[in-house]
Amino acid sequence: MNRIATILAALAVIIAGGLWYFMQGEEAPPPPVPAAQQQAAEASPPAEEALPVIEDITMGNPDASVTVIEYASFTCPHCKNFHAGPFRQLKAEYIDTGKINFVYREVYFDKFGLWAALLARCGGKERYMQIADMLYERQSQWLAGGDVAQVVTNLHQIGREAGLSDDKVAACLTDTRMAKALVATYQKNAEADGIDSTPSFVINGQKYNNMPYSDFRAVLEEQLAE
Repeated sequence: MNRIATILAALAVIIAGGLWYFMQGEEAPPPPVPAAQQQAAEASPPAEEALPVIEDITMGNPDASVTVIEYASFTCPHCKNFHAGPFRQLKAEYIDTGKINFVYREVYFDKFGLWAALLARCGGKERYMQIADMLYERQSQWLAGGDVAQVVTNLHQIGREAGLSDDKVAACLTDTRMAKALVATYQKNAEADGIDSTPSFVINGQKYNNMPYSDFRAVLEEQLAE
């Protein structure tokens, strides 16, 4: 079995293991559980699986009076446009200068968004934004029209260019525990902040939808002046 086929098989296991409803991109009733299997599970329920703790991706000054949380998806065209333009201005004016604390949180509206997040986190915090930039810049290319096998191949290519080995990328893309932890964290945060579209922003506790950079800047200046 070649490498891509192996990864696809492992991703299928992730789907069958409890993320199937999300990874398919739609909600549907779960597959039936055989009676014997269900009786065995009820007789000896498995121990609760300890999932990894998902840390926010942060930039800027953690002690700043203004905190901006961005919710974005690697498969969202509007998120790509934000990171290609307004984010660069935001970074130069407010993040790199230490005026704000910036938090980036991934949103998973589809399976490819989740897989891209697994790849972005594969290189640790020091490589996260490098890989994130590549995912946004090449969004239309790596998504490959929705062809699953091609998407996996393309994610491997991005991983290699970011300095990750094929074995490392394969391990990250098939990390069931990490996938479950990412989804659980996303659902918890999105529910708390009322996130239903991307990109969305929470600035000092107040939710904002996508907006022109001039409006974004005005909100920040008002918050900084308080």
